Amino acid sequence: MPTWGYSFTEQKYDTERLAKASGRDIRIKPKPAREICAVIKGMKVDQAKTYLEKVIRLEQSVPFRRHKKKAAHRHDLKQFKWYAGRYPQKAAARIYEILTSVESNAEYKGLDIDLCRIIHAATHRGRIIKRYIPRARGRSTAKFKHLSHVEIVIYEFPS
Repeated sequence: MPTWGYSFTEQKYDTERLAKASGRDIRIKPKPAREICAVIKGMKVDQAKTYLEKVIRLEQSVPFRRHKKKAAHRHDLKQFKWYAGRYPQKAAARIYEILTSVESNAEYKGLDIDLCRIIHAATHRGRIIKRYIPRARGRSTAKFKHLSHVEIVIYEFPS
């Protein structure tokens, strides 16, 4: 069993007011997960949860800043001062689960959830499960499954 490290350094923060959670080898693609993490970073926990719930219900789109080729313009992204966006429901649902996990970790440590903000939300590419579908005349088509690692850290700021 590997020991997973975080890409977050705790040196600048008080570790008593810090809560972490991560999801390893999640069956989501890293590109939409990266865009979701970029949006929720800096949000309060309940604000991020309501945002992800809206994405899952297709009421709010996620701004795609880096991976935006052929992405349609969305009218609801004027609040983010951006134009291209998508609705990554599956990635939003998995990141929502990690967000509830970090929230329960914070409650276990005795932190006040209303004062907590997301200070670190990152996605890293995981491994690719490679499968092939046999086709006619000796050919084959690739059917790859992409995995991702997502880590979220929240910090309780004093009021």
